[in-house]
Amino acid sequence: MRLLQVVVLVLLAACVPARAENGVVGFAVIAVPNGTAAPIETALWYPAESVTPRATRLDVLSQDLAPGAPVQGRNLPLIVISHGSSSSFTGHVDTAFALAQAGFVVAAPTHTGDNTRDRSGAADLGARTRQFAAVIDYVADHWDPGAVNPDRIGAFGYSAGAFTVLVAAGGTPDRSRVVVHCAEHPSFFECRLIAAATPSITPPVLTRAPRALRALVLAAPALGYTFGPGSLAELTMPVQLWQAEEDAILPAPHYAEPVRAALPRAPEFHRVAGAGHFDFMAPCPEGLARVAPAICENRPGFDRAVFHARFNAEMVRFMTDALRP
Repeated sequence: MRLLQVVVLVLLAACVPARAENGVVGFAVIAVPNGTAAPIETALWYPAESVTPRATRLDVLSQDLAPGAPVQGRNLPLIVISHGSSSSFTGHVDTAFALAQAGFVVAAPTHTGDNTRDRSGAADLGARTRQFAAVIDYVADHWDPGAVNPDRIGAFGYSAGAFTVLVAAGGTPDRSRVVVHCAEHPSFFECRLIAAATPSITPPVLTRAPRALRALVLAAPALGYTFGPGSLAELTMPVQLWQAEEDAILPAPHYAEPVRAALPRAPEFHRVAGAGHFDFMAPCPEGLARVAPAICENRPGFDRAVFHARFNAEMVRFMTDALRP
């Protein structure tokens, strides 16, 4: 009986990602090959060997990181983050840091053509899904052989990134619904984006992830209305779905609600009272708040930093449970 108890304890310990020793988080920015297209700038946060972290600039943000430090542990779970339209890998730095401290490798690409520096391809959803697939393949197989377990991969997507993740996981959106939706709501964000884009002769090809995604976190999913009955039938993995109560960019009931209804397995659902669309992005430092007030808006009664402490903890808990071996 005692031997059985020891075996059970060993197995349970193996099921949980090892937390980063002393809270040290390693960091790197790599260029992921993308066929004939430009390489994909991708930031990596990961549990690091015990070294002294230092303040590291990430655009206008700063984190205490150990750039280039060796990875602590092998066979670690991987979380890939897809940011919203016109953002970058810095959009969710606090969430990436929290996941890395909890024992996950985190890969966050800056989507080529849909970022803070270049918005020329913001309407090209096919490029987004191809980039997402390329990052998974490269980090799992080539970045640091043995560091990532290719059978323990999850994803977090926000806004356009949530649509990217849904497609990567096997969702099949009905893009004909966009025409109907935009005829009824021409002032909505994506409808204005599409109207301003150069018309495409052929619809972009959407790409699935090269490996099975075992857990998804979706926040404020864009184009949610394109997912009707049966369109998410393959998404049988655990899903955590977040909606901002005061989302003026992707307002109810057109986005989170259709996704929630189409999922074959009821998601863990969180509707955040008082939150706006951009509150799923990292809290803004003072310098960013001055130059991007729309993204950094502080509404009376809502504290983004307080919310993110909960948001990150809930995601760490969900991913830890879902990505057990």
